[in-house]
Amino acid sequence: MERRAFRLNGFAVLLGLVVLAAVAAAAAFAGPAGAVAAIVLAVVVVLVATGFTVINPNEAKVVQFFGRYVGSVADAGFQWVLPLTTKRRVTLRVRNFETSKLKVNDAAGNPVEIAAVVVYKVVDSGKATFAVDDYEEYVAIQSEAAVRHLATTHPYDSDQTQGTSLRDGTEVAAELTAELRDRTDLAGVEVIEARITHLAYAPEIAQAMLVRQQAAQVVAARTMIVEGAVGMVGLALDRLGEQGVVELDEERKANMVSNLLVVLCGDKATQPIVNAGSLYS
Repeated sequence: MERRAFRLNGFAVLLGLVVLAAVAAAAAFAGPAGAVAAIVLAVVVVLVATGFTVINPNEAKVVQFFGRYVGSVADAGFQWVLPLTTKRRVTLRVRNFETSKLKVNDAAGNPVEIAAVVVYKVVDSGKATFAVDDYEEYVAIQSEAAVRHLATTHPYDSDQTQGTSLRDGTEVAAELTAELRDRTDLAGVEVIEARITHLAYAPEIAQAMLVRQQAAQVVAARTMIVEGAVGMVGLALDRLGEQGVVELDEERKANMVSNLLVVLCGDKATQPIVNAGSLYS
């Protein structure tokens, strides 16, 4: 939608107006015909002067001629555009804002609090001005809608299952950024980056979820300990058999396995008992 408006260097046009004003002043003293010409030239000078505008770096001016969009000017400096036009300022600087903390249910139905920071900039000043009422408000509302949608389609934690969870920062940020780009393209806005800045269980279930996470970690740690202990016991029996250190029947093997597992899997230090007699006594 954005198109380039006709423009001229403002200083060149200003110099031309100065010359034209000097001619009008000289004509004013050249009789009745000269006075009429001076008035006409003065009106032209005033009309042309309405086309001057100053554009700052990373800024654009949207030019309208009696309601009709004639183009945008983004070249910084003193510029001249069509006279009798209105010029609306649109910043092209990179902007960012953080959404409020939203309370939504994740994919598993657990209430969570989530917030995100969105970095964006205007790339089409025409769309940003005419496609929506207020592009800043539009981006803010669409950002909250995208964050809500993201939270409802992913669980807070994966719990070692397949799929992306809200705690997978890189994947979630890429998905949120892509969705926001689709939502804000209508407003001439490009979303540069969007990232989750706050993620937590809602206060009413936070303590229960903490207990569940601790229990899951304990189970995972115990599982790893048992797997390692079984491997170590099997290795010990194999080595004893290969090297012929001692021959054990099935009952003694079972007893040895039981003792080794107690030693290796216990969460407290064990006190060994030395048998000074026969192995079978």
